[in-house]
Amino acid sequence: MFPELPAFQAEETFLLALGRAGGLCDCGDVADSPASLGEAAAGWPIFGQFVAHDITADRSALRSHVDPEALRNARAPQLNLECLYGDGPIGHPFLFERNDPAKFLLGVDEADVSRNSEGIAIIGDPRNDSHTLMAQMHLAMQKAHNAFVDDTRGRAVPEHEVFATAARDLRWHYQWIVLNEFLPSLVGRPLIDEVLTEGPRWFRPKADVFIPLEFADAAYRYGHCQIRQQYRLNHETDPVPIFPDLLGFRPVHRERTVDWTLLFDTPGAQAPQRAKKIDGRLPRALIQLPR
Repeated sequence: MFPELPAFQAEETFLLALGRAGGLCDCGDVADSPASLGEAAAGWPIFGQFVAHDITADRSALRSHVDPEALRNARAPQLNLECLYGDGPIGHPFLFERNDPAKFLLGVDEADVSRNSEGIAIIGDPRNDSHTLMAQMHLAMQKAHNAFVDDTRGRAVPEHEVFATAARDLRWHYQWIVLNEFLPSLVGRPLIDEVLTEGPRWFRPKADVFIPLEFADAAYRYGHCQIRQQYRLNHETDPVPIFPDLLGFRPVHRERTVDWTLLFDTPGAQAPQRAKKIDGRLPRALIQLPR
């Protein structure tokens, strides 16, 4: 975004000190605020993580110092649900039903995503299996696509156009949600309207559109400090921290399926859990990450 500026330099010991338990970024064991309606619903940071996986993917080797010019985004910089569809029924047939390839293959009792014999999710982006809430968000999107397939067939769309039509309709709904619900809950409706009417003010790519490194690997990380100390998944479960209790890369059992009315404002339902305030500090579950 600013190629003429020197890269940020800092001692690794200093950065580790910032993120250690008891450091500046640690909010300790402060309890989640009780139903503070001023904060976004607890599900929006999870949806934001799904969006991040849809528009950015860094496949470079993990090391302390990299050349920013050499980094490449493995995702298209657009809200096209690439993390959900992969290469579609032809390129990634293992994501779809054998006898109805227009539909996603779901897991046991449709309570989880499809998984291999070791419990690893068979999905378009492995990062969406990093914790239970993400896996269940991915599953919700798969179920939405399958519902659009049924709707498309109900409108007598030719069978060879069913998958593409359902995928298009889901993308449109997804993009509408990002523009009209997700972003306004984050930055406010006035700023959204300003950008829509006046266009971007500070950042206009001269060539192909791309996701700036400063956004993908820095600014967009705001959502980490919105993670709660504990989450209640459904009306039968007790609140638990996201790590290690909801650690992913393993099956999600039916008793831990997510009731999204507990994470998103829903007409006719009680107020859901709220996200933590954006304050630059992290819950203990993200300070002491499992290996």
